[in-house]
Amino acid sequence: MSDTALKDRLGVKPDAEAKQQLVDCIRMLEQSDIIDYNGHASIRAGEGRMLINIGSCQRSLLTVKDICTIDFDGNVIEGNGKPPLEFHLHAGIYKARPEVKAVVHAHPKWSTFLTMIGASYEPVYAQGSLVYPMPVLDSPNSINNPVMAKRLADMLGDRPAAMMKSHGAVTVGKNIVEAFVLANYLEENAYRQYMALQIGKPYSFSEKEVALCREKLWTESLFKRTWDHFRAKLN
Repeated sequence: MSDTALKDRLGVKPDAEAKQQLVDCIRMLEQSDIIDYNGHASIRAGEGRMLINIGSCQRSLLTVKDICTIDFDGNVIEGNGKPPLEFHLHAGIYKARPEVKAVVHAHPKWSTFLTMIGASYEPVYAQGSLVYPMPVLDSPNSINNPVMAKRLADMLGDRPAAMMKSHGAVTVGKNIVEAFVLANYLEENAYRQYMALQIGKPYSFSEKEVALCREKLWTESLFKRTWDHFRAKLN
């Protein structure tokens, strides 16, 4: 089996295409104020490896030159920089979840506000219900070592997303499109929940309504539509 065929079977894109997708993902998250001067995203790149943005890069001007290939111990295999200190977050999830092919970690303000006051994430927006119920790591500490990475992965379990108290959020997916879209949905739901709380008690979708949303909205075509919407805004 050729390397390309093997990558296709594993759900891993050829490096050049995957790097560009990763760049687009991070730049779209930065334009949406979900990632700022920190934050990172990765794509699984075969056995024990990942593509990830280097820690020192400027997210708003990211290029493929800012993407490195590392192993799960953080050793740089290819690239011109070091990975972010929280590469352990990605490695821990990849080790625990073989089906996950992409991870996004950001510090979005609206969802983080909720964790600061101990408010539960509630499904108040149809797309936001896709990541409900939302586990929350009861620690603001950086996920910059294997112990914290395992703690996060254990808390995440088989869920597509999680939040970290007074810290940020993480989303995972079968590809980078899915991980990006879920990060966007999570933060948009948190924004609507926060704003509604300024007026009164927001309506929270019922269990049946959440199930219907998942059935209708968890589709590859709708994820791609959302990705394309934000991709079209990139310079």
